[in-house]
This record gives sequence, structure tokens and C-alpha cells, in this order.
Amino acid sequence: MATGAAVWPLVNQMNPSADVQALSSIHVDVSGVEVGTQLTVKFLGKPVFIRRRTQHEIDAGRAVKLDELVDPIDYVWEDPNHKKPMPALDQNRTMDEAGQWLVMIGVCTHLGCVPIGNESGDFGGWFCPCHGSHYDTAGRIRKGPAPRNLDIPLASWVNETTIKLG
Repeated sequence: MATGAAVWPLVNQMNPSADVQALSSIHVDVSGVEVGTQLTVKFLGKPVFIRRRTQHEIDAGRAVKLDELVDPIDYVWEDPNHKKPMPALDQNRTMDEAGQWLVMIGVCTHLGCVPIGNESGDFGGWFCPCHGSHYDTAGRIRKGPAPRNLDIPLASWVNETTIKLG
């Protein structure tokens, strides 16, 4: 018992500080995000795209077959919302069953540039102006040098209008 009491301060000092823990998650109010628009927030030093997709974008994303994708699997490190690798289907990448809410890290997986949204590129999603990668309406790489889909951060609903990142 005394050994534990003596060792605890040493072990405890290795835990993250309160300010670091506070930055490990944020709450985002999405009540003002209209259908067909996107909110970009900064989380852990990176842009995060929160898009409220139109029915056209949802239909386009769900029409894509896995064999058409450059990166057909989202691994846990690319999408920590799943406990195992998942097929990169549209419905596996969105926050809601209807597919309206898509949350992604806005960093091109080629060399780290920030893709342009608002139905840019050849597939109606995002286009990276640095080297020409094209992402579809679900943030999946479809053309260009990027090796994989846009990553998805750990995200969950707090209530009807608030998303927790981290």
C-alpha cells in the first residue's frame, strides 16, 4: 500500500494535463448548417468539414460500387467510429442513417493540402488544387495521386444540434 502511494505521483505526472484533455474534444453547434452547405472547424490543428448533404449528394454517394473505388476499405485508424475495418460505403461514412451528415478531416491524403468543397472536382465532392486529387460526395478518393479516402474523426451526436469531435 505504501509503495503505491509513493509511486502514484510519478505515474500521475505522465497523464495529460487538464488543458491538453480539454483540447482533445470539442462540441460543434450545427443548428445553422443548411442543407447543401458545409461548416469547417479547426480540431487538433486540422480543418474538419461538417457537411449537411443534399439528397442528390447522398444518392450519388450511395450509387458508387466498392469496385469503383481506389480505396474500398476504411480502416479503424482512418475512421475510429468503427471497431473494425469497414467497406468505404457511403452509409458507413456518414453520422446518420439517412446520410445527410458527413464529417471528415479536411486534409488531402496525398501531401496534406486542404481540398476545396462545394461540389468541386469531377465527382461532385472535393478537389485538391495542389496535385489534382478528386473526392466524391462521401469524401472517397476517385481520381488523382491521393492514396486513400479523406479520414473521418471520432464524432458523435450530443443532441439534435450538437456534434462532439474527439
